[in-house]
Amino acid sequence: MSAPAAGGTGVSAPAAPAAWAASDPYAAALRAGRGPLFLRRADGWLLPLEVERWCAAADRADRAALDRCEGRVLDVGCGPGRLVAELAGRGRTALGVDVSEAAVAHTGRLGGRAVRRSVFEPLPGEGRWGTVLLMDGNIGIGGRPCALLERVAQLLAPGGLLIAETAPGDVDERAEVQVVDTGGALSGTPGHPFAWARVGTPALLRYAARAGLRPDAQWSADGRRFAALRTRTTNTTAETANRAAVISSQWPR
Repeated sequence: MSAPAAGGTGVSAPAAPAAWAASDPYAAALRAGRGPLFLRRADGWLLPLEVERWCAAADRADRAALDRCEGRVLDVGCGPGRLVAELAGRGRTALGVDVSEAAVAHTGRLGGRAVRRSVFEPLPGEGRWGTVLLMDGNIGIGGRPCALLERVAQLLAPGGLLIAETAPGDVDERAEVQVVDTGGALSGTPGHPFAWARVGTPALLRYAARAGLRPDAQWSADGRRFAALRTRTTNTTAETANRAAVISSQWPR
């Protein structure tokens, strides 16, 4: 079941995207800076969540991805904000978006800017972002990758860049999941069920074509996989790849 995206964007947004953030175990893990934390499917399968890495500083693979960013950067599902903070430290204009109050607060403590909002709600600077990030498996947000990519295309400027982290192999699956702390050390209550997806690079490229995004690059770093996609429409004023221009303005919350 889906509902129209907020703001009349025309993209069908998955229902209740805030369920991830409403999870008590997730908020508790971000506050503690550690797991163990998992996504659990109805059949009991568990996907470990790398809370310690998310709460640490940007690592080598993160920095290599961020080196490719162009213009203003929107980090969708920013979590505790390591990427936004790294970009801010480089003098880049960056904004995080997350539905978790704990994530937005953590990002602020690191010196980054973030808003508590769903990507399917109205956002600052729509259609003017140079780069959108979907890292740490966030291509799974809402459980409908094609709808998410269509929304990302609306957020990007002409010729803008999407950098997405993908799952290993040709994975393309959707499931209802819960955030759980199996050891009970952080929170004994599972989070509310919500829709999620796992998408490998081949599936991402298939969905991207439907959303009007074209492949730009693919690479691996430290066992993680990434793909860069670009909006098909370009203009002569779009920033070229890896231009290090510093943009001083900040989007208001």
